[in-house]
Parts: sequence; structure tokens; C-alpha cells
Amino acid sequence: MLELILGGARSGKSRLAERLATQSGLAVTYIATSQALDGEMSARIQHHRQRRPADWGLVEEPLELARALRDNAAPGRCLLVDCLTLWLTNLLMLDDDTRLAMQRDAFLEALAELPGRIILVSNETGLGVVPLGELTRRYVDEAGWLHQAVAERAERVLFTVAGLPMLLKGEPL
Repeated sequence: MLELILGGARSGKSRLAERLATQSGLAVTYIATSQALDGEMSARIQHHRQRRPADWGLVEEPLELARALRDNAAPGRCLLVDCLTLWLTNLLMLDDDTRLAMQRDAFLEALAELPGRIILVSNETGLGVVPLGELTRRYVDEAGWLHQAVAERAERVLFTVAGLPMLLKGEPL
């Protein structure tokens, strides 16, 4: 089963994803896409680590998400990816359009082939004002296109606001 959980910053999307992974009763592997590039991000990463159950596996992969998914997906396993927009940011910061397209296409292709349960978390960025800078506008555009492509493939899509999930597609929780 493929699920996409969208929401704004501090909307409860990661907490919801972690709850669904726990409730699945499956062995869970957490795939983290963030990088501790500064003290603030290090603190965020530490907060997430403290919240996760000790028996969950961990894979840290900032760029090659398709490979990480293929290497870790299995029947009877739940993969929780947090988050797609950090992964996208990592690729955008490489300033290599070919690599971005290759990784995005490989990721979308992999989604159709993965066994087990896959929970993807991502920041919804398309609800606000159009950003002023070229890179920020590109980020919002790329995230929007990515979310549309993933939502099309997903069996369930949820949007979180104030810790409350709203069903956009699929079976209710």
C-alpha cells in the first residue's frame, strides 16, 4: 500500500505517519532524507530520533531515494519516508537538472514496484503566496508536480492540519 501524507510545517504529518507505521504491525524502516547542515536542522533530526521507537530501522539517504526504497522494501515491512520536500531540496541544491530529473523519474518508477507498505511524508508548499526568488519558485513548482505524480499513484492521500488528518483519496483511517 502506498500512502502520501501532506501538510504544512508542524501540521502533525510526521506524527501521523509514525502512528500509522506503528499501527501497521509490520517491521518499520524509517528513511530520512534530511541532512544536518546546521545546528537548527541537527536539533530537528534529534527530536525525530527521540520520538521514534527503538526497534525501527533507519536509513539516511538524502539523494538516491529510489535506491533506498528498492533496497529496503519487502513484503511484511513498512517504509516511512520523511520527507519528500527535503529530498527535493537536496537535489535542487546540487544545481544539476539532469540528476534531479533522473532521481525524480527513478523514484516515481520505483513506487509502482515496491512490496509492503510505503508511507511518504511531504510538506505542502503550494497554499501560500508565490515566492519572489527563482530557486524558491522552482522549488514550489517541483514540489507541486511531485505531489501530483505521487498522489496519482498512491492508494491513500491525507492532508494534515493542526494534527488532524483530512482524507483526500482512498480508504478512511
